[in-house]
Amino acid sequence: MLGYYLDLAQRSLRRNRALTALMVLAIALGIGTSMTTLTVLHVLSGDPLPGRSGMLYYPQIDPRDSRGYLPGKSPPMDQVSWIDGVNLLQAKRGIHQALMSGGSVAVQPDNSALNPFYADARYTTVDFFPMFGVPFEYGHAWDATDDESHARVVIISSQLNDKLFGGKDSTGQTLRLSDTSFRIIGVIGDWNPNPHFYDLNRLNYNENEGVYVPLSTSQDLGMVHDGNVNCWGNGGGATTPDHNSPCAWLQFWVQLDSPLKAAAYEEFLVHYSEEQRALGRFQRPPNVRLGNVMQWLDYNGVVPDDVRLQTWLAFGFLLVCLVNTVGLMLAKFLRRAGELGVRRALGASKREVFSQLLVESGVVGLAGGFGGLLLAVFGLWLVRRQPDSYAALAHLDLAMLLATFLLALCASLLAGLLPAWRACQITPALHLKSN
Repeated sequence: MLGYYLDLAQRSLRRNRALTALMVLAIALGIGTSMTTLTVLHVLSGDPLPGRSGMLYYPQIDPRDSRGYLPGKSPPMDQVSWIDGVNLLQAKRGIHQALMSGGSVAVQPDNSALNPFYADARYTTVDFFPMFGVPFEYGHAWDATDDESHARVVIISSQLNDKLFGGKDSTGQTLRLSDTSFRIIGVIGDWNPNPHFYDLNRLNYNENEGVYVPLSTSQDLGMVHDGNVNCWGNGGGATTPDHNSPCAWLQFWVQLDSPLKAAAYEEFLVHYSEEQRALGRFQRPPNVRLGNVMQWLDYNGVVPDDVRLQTWLAFGFLLVCLVNTVGLMLAKFLRRAGELGVRRALGASKREVFSQLLVESGVVGLAGGFGGLLLAVFGLWLVRRQPDSYAALAHLDLAMLLATFLLALCASLLAGLLPAWRACQITPALHLKSN
């Protein structure tokens, strides 16, 4: 029966090509606009570490003085100080934990054809790599001994390895960073979480560091820090804080494998704050927060408000297109009153006529979906030409490709409900007499 209805739909749509084209165009415009903005929203609100993000938590505490404190209204700090970061690291309350900061280093290639250049760096501790599931193309991560001994070892990205060594296995090679020689022990493989969730203060989308150095080594050599520094009390104005200054400038992440352990860790943060307050370091009552990756991204409002607004406006435009499509379908179906009256007189039930017309609406929707897909591809191409940091990520994946046709089909079926119902109410006798 479906094949029969599809054949009837094809004949009907060919019979009035101008009206058919208008309906397909209306659906295509609405779908193309909606899927362009929806794809951008999908990319920006996606999970940067699927399968892991639910177990990775970002602890927040509040070590500041009482100046400006408003009970219940002052959020904890987004970063930790050196003292608190080291204390949390050494507590070892999680499966893995990592203390880190962003930086910038001068890369001095041995290749005379390359001039020295600056690269983004990540100063971190050993658990960074297993905790975030960082794959290696060559070599391996450093170990705890390297952290403790302030070893001159470095891990580089595959992009930097391509630039310096032509993509070959560079482990064991020497790389000079900021006038210091480091031994390359690993090259990171295909790893590009978006957004840059573990440090939202520096990089955003489609960006990763080129150089990874042990945090202890970076501090030993006084390597340049690059990121936000939030100070209070007598630490105001510091841009490169020392270890004892009242400034928060590091990020700390911990891996916990169950909600029960997450609750226990949050309780540990409260006890830690109380302990530091008793020692005179903290002045505010315990003010802690513990969110996983997706909660942390939501807390920071990573998805720009203008992207959300554009998505709502696009779906509003889709609604306008559907209203126009309803009018066009109504005109088309009622114009076929004689044909439908004959079908009813020959024994077709209202349900069968209704199904026939809905199948025709679905065919219009699929055609509109194909047109909408082409418009969405063009729209995303325009987005990628924008200067926004997320622009390069604007691509249709398989899920959004399927969503395009599903949305077009559902929208056209919804638009066809009223016209199909009205057409089914036609009294066959009236049109048989007129014919």
